Amino acid sequence: MGGQVKALREAIGRRLSIVGVRLYAYIYLRGFKVWASYRTQIVLNVLSWVLPVFTYYFTGTALGARIVKGMGMAPQEYTPFVVIGLAFQGYVSSVVTTISQRLRNEQLMGTIEYYLMTQSGVFGMLIYSSLWGFIMNAISMAVTLAIGYALGVRYLVSGLLAAIMITAELLVATLGLAMMAGGVVMITKQGNPIAFFFTTVTALISGTVFPVTVMPLWAQALSYSVPLTPALEALRLSLIQGYGVLRLATYELELLVYDAVLLPLGVLIYRLGFDKARREGTLSEY
Repeated sequence: MGGQVKALREAIGRRLSIVGVRLYAYIYLRGFKVWASYRTQIVLNVLSWVLPVFTYYFTGTALGARIVKGMGMAPQEYTPFVVIGLAFQGYVSSVVTTISQRLRNEQLMGTIEYYLMTQSGVFGMLIYSSLWGFIMNAISMAVTLAIGYALGVRYLVSGLLAAIMITAELLVATLGLAMMAGGVVMITKQGNPIAFFFTTVTALISGTVFPVTVMPLWAQALSYSVPLTPALEALRLSLIQGYGVLRLATYELELLVYDAVLLPLGVLIYRLGFDKARREGTLSEY
């Protein structure tokens, strides 16, 4: 019995060691060190996180006060609204494009086939190679929320647990969408309608910078076809108004439905796209 326990511990230790080495290689060596070596890119990244918040801040507080009032909101209510929208819509858009961009980069560099022959396999390569992008996306979201705080937005601790749950559910659904985008780029090589829709169109229809209720009824119906719309509503209620887990149960259940549909569908489309490209011999073509 003691020998079996020892063997199990050694197996777990080896497995954790392998995972640790991969995380170090993908996140630090291939992610941070490469990113940190391009100073101009660092500056542009930070500016892309900061400038949109100030743009909509001045829109809501000064230049566009009349427009904001036309949406049924006071100017001081608009800043928290748009900060939450920009932070999480930007996060979702970045996650959706991260996987497809990573696959695209591997195709351009001619390394995708080598990665797929490793022990990590198809999905292991997909997740590990995207980790740095996910970390950068999370930093971008945190910076946007921090700028909002500096501009006077106050987040309520009472809604923090609910916000974490909503974010986790949103991330699961978004991973499904990201896998779909990855599967499509395996075939199309250039041009990805799924990534385009969830990075461009959702900014318009999901209630990112203005309430969904000001849109036509058909556009409102379309907006609820994506998980970001109910997630943003729930995140604003939790972070700004302090709603707890129980009060947001409807939103949480709704997002679980999105998760149950989008994640398996994403895995399926990614696998189909990969198999089709490998079968046709176009896996490394670009």
